[in-house]
Amino acid sequence: MTHSFAKGLYLITDHNLETAKLLSVVEAALKGQTKIIQYRDKSTDSQKRLNEAQALKHLCDVYNATLIINDDVALAEAVGAGVHLGRGDGSIAAARQRLGKDKIIGATCHNSLTFAQQAADEGASYLAFGAFFPSATKPNAALADVGILQSAQQFNLPIVAIGGITLENAAPLMKAGAHCVAVVHDICALPIANIQQRANAYHELLTALAS
Repeated sequence: MTHSFAKGLYLITDHNLETAKLLSVVEAALKGQTKIIQYRDKSTDSQKRLNEAQALKHLCDVYNATLIINDDVALAEAVGAGVHLGRGDGSIAAARQRLGKDKIIGATCHNSLTFAQQAADEGASYLAFGAFFPSATKPNAALADVGILQSAQQFNLPIVAIGGITLENAAPLMKAGAHCVAVVHDICALPIANIQQRANAYHELLTALAS
């Protein structure tokens, strides 16, 4: 199953950002050649989530980027986006049936090729492994071994590395076979004025490693 899944920086939004800041952060990253945005918001304010997701979908369309919604198939369907599902967030096969064959559906695999095989069998578009480094988002997450990125090439799907990734530690993950590096704080915590430059720096690093 092929999907338009660009190599490079995969930005996951920080759920602590209020709407205007969220949109400014994402647009700056998009200007810096980021092609994949995951909207991650754990709040229970469904109207806010819908409004933000619609605004992000519009931004992604303008910049020819892909929007993925974290853990919410209904919201993904409502705004015409893809979805990323964690281990306890429902069936990938059911999400595939609901969203159709062309939408991107990602799966959290932690440090397990067994989870990855299951996700691939159910129709996942990409496989996410991690955490590779301690992160502020999930400080207690078990750490994954970089070798799993090489082993996961067997699934012939794009591989996303996640967990405490920064511009300084991303290169070994890409060299080991990560298609994308998923980043929250190394982009979202920056002043808006610095985000485009940082996103471009990821793009240049990943382009250099791919050549």
